[in-house]
Amino acid sequence: MKKPQELDILEMPLEGLAAYWLSLKKILDAKKGRTILDEEIAHTDEPYILHLLETVFSSLSPDLVRRLAGVKREILLEDCARKIDLMRLAVFAIASGENPRITLVRMDSKFAMPVMPEAKAFDMATAMFDAIKPKGSDFSVLLSVDHKLKADRLLVKLLFFVMFARREGKQSLERFLPYMGSHFFSEGVSLAIDNFEADFLAYHLEGIRDRTVTETGRKMDMALEMALAIRDKLPYDDIFRIARTYMQ
Repeated sequence: MKKPQELDILEMPLEGLAAYWLSLKKILDAKKGRTILDEEIAHTDEPYILHLLETVFSSLSPDLVRRLAGVKREILLEDCARKIDLMRLAVFAIASGENPRITLVRMDSKFAMPVMPEAKAFDMATAMFDAIKPKGSDFSVLLSVDHKLKADRLLVKLLFFVMFARREGKQSLERFLPYMGSHFFSEGVSLAIDNFEADFLAYHLEGIRDRTVTETGRKMDMALEMALAIRDKLPYDDIFRIARTYMQ
């Protein structure tokens, strides 16, 4: 069974997520009581899986569990789409050589209110230029970009890349590619370095964003149905049938 803290419903394959719930079913059948569930809850960072562990295996009615799962699903998918969109805007800016101030305005439009004042955003992004200079700087921490970052930290890191490309040229970002973390972002930057047109990249990454959100939503739906089936003490084979329904 995959360690709970390593779970990421966006990145893990549907088969891996199904295996997680099937493993949990086996363990619950072998070890009666709530101990295993309490351990999972204590060590799980993945927000949707944690939500299911906390609500499905509680005294809440199945109908209420479904309604709450729907709300959590909507919130998390919206957050995921927004963060991928921030990466998409950064890739567009890198490819086009856009003024970073314009990029920040575009990024701010993805929120009801800006996540931080403009001056602070640029101060923090500028500070990253100094942070990467010392020998031994941990680029995998400083430069890593992914959807799990808080919005303000993600925005600052993306703004740094836009500013760096504007100052040093987009080809200068090639040495950072191994540390960017997100495949979505690193692929986009790699294509920008290869001189793909900015408009093409924006359209291309928009399609990937939409497919990612759709597939993640489908995984969330499967996880809910499997968790409820475990709660109802359905046989292992029946829970596996539920999982197979969502597989190609």
